[in-house]
Amino acid sequence: MRLVVCVDRDDDLGRKAGVAGPVVGRADAVEAANRLAIADPEDSDTNAIFAAVSLLDELRGAGEDCEVCVLTGSPKVGVLSDRRVADQFDRVLERVRATSAYLVSDGAEDEYLFPILSSRVRIDGVRRVYVRQNASLESTYYTLVRALKDPKLRAKTVLPFALVLLTLGIAAAGGVLLWGVIGLAILLGIYLIFWTFDIDEAIIDSLRSASTDIRQGSAAFGFGLFSIALVGVGFLEGYNSYLAYLADGPLVRVLIFIETGLLWWITGAVVWETGRAVRRMFSRGRFPRSFLIATFSILGIGVLSYGILDLVRYLESALPSTSLPLLISLLGGGFGIILGAGGLQQYWKVRARRAPVDPIVG
Repeated sequence: MRLVVCVDRDDDLGRKAGVAGPVVGRADAVEAANRLAIADPEDSDTNAIFAAVSLLDELRGAGEDCEVCVLTGSPKVGVLSDRRVADQFDRVLERVRATSAYLVSDGAEDEYLFPILSSRVRIDGVRRVYVRQNASLESTYYTLVRALKDPKLRAKTVLPFALVLLTLGIAAAGGVLLWGVIGLAILLGIYLIFWTFDIDEAIIDSLRSASTDIRQGSAAFGFGLFSIALVGVGFLEGYNSYLAYLADGPLVRVLIFIETGLLWWITGAVVWETGRAVRRMFSRGRFPRSFLIATFSILGIGVLSYGILDLVRYLESALPSTSLPLLISLLGGGFGIILGAGGLQQYWKVRARRAPVDPIVG
């Protein structure tokens, strides 16, 4: 007689399904597994019991005389649970005169009982049960697979990995691996900034808008292209100024770079807003009020930025004290223009609310 043994060391069968061990016989084992499956469909002990029944059928199909049993321990896994399993196994052996056994286990925890079982009967083998529905394995795998099918998520997860491989591969092939690491750090930094502030989506929307403007013959495309050129000129002029002050400290050179390019960037922003206003004027038949608010805001930010740059230079003693009134004027003027733009927007909102509504003529 051969015995197929399934062990529930933490007594899930008793706690969840109310089935006391030991369970002996195919019919009782199937019933116990069904009750446990209904009580907790995610418990792996259910699969272990069904695996023991499956092994029993396999052995009987091969003509062997065998029986199945399920042993239960205690929720307090340790000496107490192992003692209960040993007592139940002794009772089973009194009913079933077995000379050997198979141990069916759903994890390493149940296999700790191998010495207890093998001390009473010969163990011919151990069958491990791997539950494919395990939430930490298959569910995670298929969740990742489904997530990677989303084009947006795939672009934001696969793209960084592709950049790493591409940059390091090119750098290694050229023998400049160190520069490759530096370039990779810069690329990933830019990518993370774009991802954090959704700049990539803004660029895509702008490209789509530009494509629409080209097809419709809109003047906004020309304004947009000119504004981008002004921004590029600002970076170029700032870089030239940076090189012209190599004898000064790094902070001063950076401030000069920003100060030189800032005028071009402000002009580019105003040109960009002008293009948007022209497009709205052609589509709606009137010049938008938002253009004035946006223009004042841009000018205010520009003036305030110049004031902040001069303030940093003054604190670093790179600006003479005679320029202090100009510094205060820039800071105050910048704040004043920005506040004025905000006030103008609120004024127009109030006027729009108080405007009379034309009656609907039926």
